[in-house]
Amino acid sequence: MAMSLDSESSPPALNRDWFFSATNPSFPSGSAGNVNRGQKARRKSSAFPVTEWASKPYLREARPQQRLPTAGTWMSFGSSVSTSPATSAATEPPAAIPRGDLRYAGLRRKVRFDTREEKGEGKGAGDASAVTNEMVAEAASEGRRKGFWARLVDRRMRVQVSVAIFAALVLLCFTSVLQKNFLLNIQVNLLQDQLSKQKLRLQKCDLYDPEYYVEAVPPVTSYLLQKSLKNSALFASLAMLCFPLLVLRHLDKISRFWKSSDSEEISLNKQLAYKVDVFLSVYPFSKPLTLLLATLLLLCLGGLALFGVTDGTLADCMWLSWTYVADSGNHANSVGTGPKLVSVSITFGGMLIFAMMLGLVSDAISEKFDSLRKGRSEVIEKNHTLILGWSDKLGSLLNQLAIANENLGGGIVVVMAERDKEEMELDIAKMEFDFRGTSVICRSGSPLILADLKKVSVSKAHAIIVLAEDGNADLSDARALRTVLSLTGVKDGLKGHIVVELSDIDNEVLVKLVGGDLVETVVAHDVIGRLMIQCARQPGLAQIWEDILGFENCEFYIKKWPQLYGLQFEEVLISFPDAVPCGIKVSALGGKIILNPDDHYVLQEEDEVLVIAEDDDTYAPSTLPKVYGGHLPRDFTIPKSPEKILFCGWRRDIEDMIMVLDAFLAPESELWMFNEVPESDREKKLIDGGLDFIRLENISLVHREGNAVIRRHLESLPLESFDSILILADESVEDSAMQADSRSLATLLLIRDIQARRLPFKEAMVSHIHPVSFFQGSWIGEMQQASDNSVIISEILDPRTKNLLTMSKISDYVLSNELVSMALAMVAEDRQINDVLEELFAEEGNEMQIRSSDLYLREEEELNFYEIILRGRQRKEIVIGYRLADAERAVINPPAKDARRKWSYKDVFIVITVKD
Repeated sequence: MAMSLDSESSPPALNRDWFFSATNPSFPSGSAGNVNRGQKARRKSSAFPVTEWASKPYLREARPQQRLPTAGTWMSFGSSVSTSPATSAATEPPAAIPRGDLRYAGLRRKVRFDTREEKGEGKGAGDASAVTNEMVAEAASEGRRKGFWARLVDRRMRVQVSVAIFAALVLLCFTSVLQKNFLLNIQVNLLQDQLSKQKLRLQKCDLYDPEYYVEAVPPVTSYLLQKSLKNSALFASLAMLCFPLLVLRHLDKISRFWKSSDSEEISLNKQLAYKVDVFLSVYPFSKPLTLLLATLLLLCLGGLALFGVTDGTLADCMWLSWTYVADSGNHANSVGTGPKLVSVSITFGGMLIFAMMLGLVSDAISEKFDSLRKGRSEVIEKNHTLILGWSDKLGSLLNQLAIANENLGGGIVVVMAERDKEEMELDIAKMEFDFRGTSVICRSGSPLILADLKKVSVSKAHAIIVLAEDGNADLSDARALRTVLSLTGVKDGLKGHIVVELSDIDNEVLVKLVGGDLVETVVAHDVIGRLMIQCARQPGLAQIWEDILGFENCEFYIKKWPQLYGLQFEEVLISFPDAVPCGIKVSALGGKIILNPDDHYVLQEEDEVLVIAEDDDTYAPSTLPKVYGGHLPRDFTIPKSPEKILFCGWRRDIEDMIMVLDAFLAPESELWMFNEVPESDREKKLIDGGLDFIRLENISLVHREGNAVIRRHLESLPLESFDSILILADESVEDSAMQADSRSLATLLLIRDIQARRLPFKEAMVSHIHPVSFFQGSWIGEMQQASDNSVIISEILDPRTKNLLTMSKISDYVLSNELVSMALAMVAEDRQINDVLEELFAEEGNEMQIRSSDLYLREEEELNFYEIILRGRQRKEIVIGYRLADAERAVINPPAKDARRKWSYKDVFIVITVKD
């Protein structure tokens, strides 16, 4: 039934969006996804034309009834008699509407949303309909922009793509034709060879008649075939040269053609560039292979081009192409425009090829030299000493290792650190000592990387020394622990042992747990602290420790001597004219070293003797000398008296030093602690460090707060009343050796000056008693007089500060870094020595002491050193050396032990004895 707009029963709708009905179920309100699908469906099945005419106002006027769609069509006019939504949705749109229909002249898909609001249909419904219609309009506009082929790809791209496709088809065709020409030429040559053979056979049988013989291929035909073949070869060479360039030129546009415009995929051009970059950087043979392929391509293209412009065969042209590539002067003999042009082109390509080859060779040589310069090459050594890390102790350590290897003609020391190889070599070259034939090899790398460890032949090293880093103690020990883990993970295993320098004794157990039997630890801070306490109680002991720990004088050695089996230890003591026995390594106890054993211990098989000697090849046992020890002049125990000691500064392990000092001192001793740490915080820090105040039996702590480099703070202390003063490297500046030493030196000078001014006048004016010296009457001379009344031990970190204290002679110093380096070198050469050092530094067991001579002899008594050794055994002591009254240094392991001499009460002896 027809529907009329002029019908009274159904007045025309005032809504102007009749083109998209609000009741159409294809476009539900508030659903963008359904709107887009409905819009797409309309684009596919709509009978209304898409026009780009200018928009015209839509006048709502009556339409002829015969021109309107009938009921049941998909359009709805919003009248009261319109069809239901279900019916509208189910009905298909008309197949076509004539383009010349006047109802749609100048009509555009324009929607007005203000009519519903004016009619007052409700704000919510109007907004929903407006949003829906707006999204539909945007979808239609986007569809028009995308369009078909003409709007996907612009005209210029179409032309370029068409040209590329055409060039590819032409190249394919000509390649096929060239192949067919080559095949035909081969077949013709084969047929000519067969005809020639048949002709020879006919001649031999006298059946050959020249009148009936016809040439297989007429000369003209052969010439045309050769000409066609050469032209094809020339064109093929040009096409093979131009086609890759053309493809690379338009590769980006081709990639955009094969994918949608809204795709986010990476273009083929970038992908190809990435693949080439990966190939050139990952594979080591990529550059030579690329050069080889470029050379072969140039030879092939040049050979084909020469074959096309010359009369030679293809093989001859290929060889001629190689001569042009290899020698740029060969093209001068070319005749003709074509051959000259081709030969010049090949020569130019050959110049580029050889330039690339020279660049590759130059880069390879530069990389090799750079690898050697930066220490990337592998060390091919065995039985060498490997040092991992870099610190201020390295110079002293290298010096000790060079001295130790001097008797072998020099050794090999490999240093690997995370520094530049040239910088390490430059720093080592500045070290002022003689390497004595020892070679030092530097490599850059990390001890935490197994590949770097393999590079320095870690599995073949005689000993591995892990140096502690300068800075925070916990971080340094943590890195040392990771290094030990890396070393234990070496696939080939380790031939030598690991010597680890630690900064905190609390971390020693963990490192030994990880390293097991391979690891020997040297806790630098703990060793220096114990040495400072021993040297403070006995002036001059620091120099003796330097002589024993260093390889310049005498040191510890352990060796088997089968000729001594069955002798008592008392007899072993006088069996070495060039060494002093001081212990036994007992095989029955699992190789335990016993210092100062009993006189009646009998040396068993597999036992070893611990001695102090100049070197491991400078001593041997001899026949027993006839020695009469005699009797001691007096036998008494040296009583302990209370002492008063001052600590200037706050050390990281100061609680351990307090415990050691409490074990050494007599009861009712005092320990004064003078530093900048607030007194209220000291007890908490000491307890956190592990100090138990209840266990302190012999000393009492006296706290004073102040700055050790400020004179008025120091003057508040009774400096003249202390028996020993220890100037510690303060915890706040221990990371900087120069700053710590400057602070210690300033404190030392201030204390000595204050002591000198507080001395009585008669003690200060002693010039008529003492011989004239360089320092007499100067401020240094006054400080020297003050040093006779108390002992000051300064903890020195930089070896360069040693010279200042040596010249002034105002302090019995301890050189921290140098002593630790000596201990590391000694343990690296023989790991068994570490047990000896640990016992000598511990609170219990044996220790090294300086004894007065009146304990062993009488004034002006004449004895040799063997006799003094036997007298020392009566006190359960081992005498290892002496210092005369007029000598500046002690003599350890005297050379002529059987020489008799007169001794004085002012002489002193160095002994190893059990701690009191």
